[in-house]
Amino acid sequence: MQKYVLALDEGSSSARAVLFDESGLAVSDHAVPIHAIFPKPGWVELDPEAVWQAMLEAIHQAMRKIGATAENILVVGITTHRETAIIWDRKTGKPLYNAVMWSSKQTDEIVEGWRQSGLDGLIRERTGVRNDSYFSAGKIAWLCQNVDGLLQRADKSELAFGTMDSWLLFKLTGGQRHATDFSAASRTALLNINTGSWDLELAQTLGIPTALLPTVLESDDYFGDVAPGILPGPMRGSVPIRGILGDQQAGLFGQACLKPGDAKNTYGTAGVLTVNVGNKPQLMPGMTSSIAWGLEDKLTYEAEGVVFFSGKTMQWLRDNLGLMASSLEAEALARSVSDNGGVYLVPAFNGLCDPYWDRDVRGSIMGLQLDTTKAHLVRAGLESMAYQTADNVDALISGGVDVPALKIDGGAVKNDWLCQFQADVLGIPVLRPTEPERTALGVAHIAGAAVGAWSLESISDRWELDREFVPAISADQRAELMAGWNEAVAATRSLPPRRKG
Repeated sequence: MQKYVLALDEGSSSARAVLFDESGLAVSDHAVPIHAIFPKPGWVELDPEAVWQAMLEAIHQAMRKIGATAENILVVGITTHRETAIIWDRKTGKPLYNAVMWSSKQTDEIVEGWRQSGLDGLIRERTGVRNDSYFSAGKIAWLCQNVDGLLQRADKSELAFGTMDSWLLFKLTGGQRHATDFSAASRTALLNINTGSWDLELAQTLGIPTALLPTVLESDDYFGDVAPGILPGPMRGSVPIRGILGDQQAGLFGQACLKPGDAKNTYGTAGVLTVNVGNKPQLMPGMTSSIAWGLEDKLTYEAEGVVFFSGKTMQWLRDNLGLMASSLEAEALARSVSDNGGVYLVPAFNGLCDPYWDRDVRGSIMGLQLDTTKAHLVRAGLESMAYQTADNVDALISGGVDVPALKIDGGAVKNDWLCQFQADVLGIPVLRPTEPERTALGVAHIAGAAVGAWSLESISDRWELDREFVPAISADQRAELMAGWNEAVAATRSLPPRRKG
């Protein structure tokens, strides 16, 4: 009987299920859109039950496409977007409030209070991340403070907190398991990355009941079995869940970045640069430090730089400004002009993340002239994706990490113009694999290895180069381009906060 590894890839805008055969080849997938909720300006939430139903549909549709049933599934792996916070009833499984998304800013006042109390350094030193509304801790505190009765029930161990991976695990196991892995836990601002354990003292300082927290396991540990009735068809025997990874860490593994210095950049809704830094955390200016994965009783660490708006910038140009009918037109428009016409787009729609961490700044378009066309604006949007990545690579290099080449993935890397421009502004080769979607592959590989379908080391053999983009401009040209970008960023940061009126 044909067996498959089922990878569940929960993103910010879709729930996706991918089936891999026993050779590691993706043979079927299906994605179902999920839609954010915006209760107030700056607030971003998701309906947890709607997310679960979307994932269920994705699972069933992906399996139906190849006629697979529960007995064909060898193992399940889960990878999700990170930092989003959900609190639910342990008995009923009912969420007490919407999931507060990673990009939501409703926790700003809480983290500012922590900052004024002098907690910035403590949080950074112990957790590797920052005291910022981006991470989960502030969201948990906000839920505790704003949902009636939540704090009292949490103290009685009636409630559970989880990031999206823990929520899906709870639903998949029929409410039997409340757990997460090291990679996801390290993005909450509550896990001490030096010890690999929840920092109970820090949680108490932040006013977060420790009874809410899930068990932290290695990334390929046994997370439980899929409950009967979840997968289509009869279930003969058990289907174990043997892999959980945060999406960026899964992409790092899927890109075979298994040695210190191996780096990849994902161009998704957000853009994320991650680099394997080995078996010790490294704190460097402008970057966060997290756990990449826990395998074979060892922790591997990563340094990471996040760009809030990468592919989302092109979606904004398409949907809000109507500059193109589809993102596929972006490459042709960029090629239709010889340069950006002096136009720079700084997509700080929700502030700037790494390496600036300036959450109050708002986006801007600099250098508009009468001869500026939509092609210049679209090109400036694509360039902003590459410039922001270059900023983070520069932060890595300044922190002492050598980056000889950059592997890339995500939907946007189909754009050859963007890939070449990225190599030009970095001054190093950019490597695009034959399969640009590496996130689901990464967690599938870990889950499959856990049940003996293949070895962990074989992921390197499965990485194949599609195209290498080498720098095609001079160092002086590169410096001139980056100088223009840096001036645009500096000017944007000097503007007063946005005022409505």
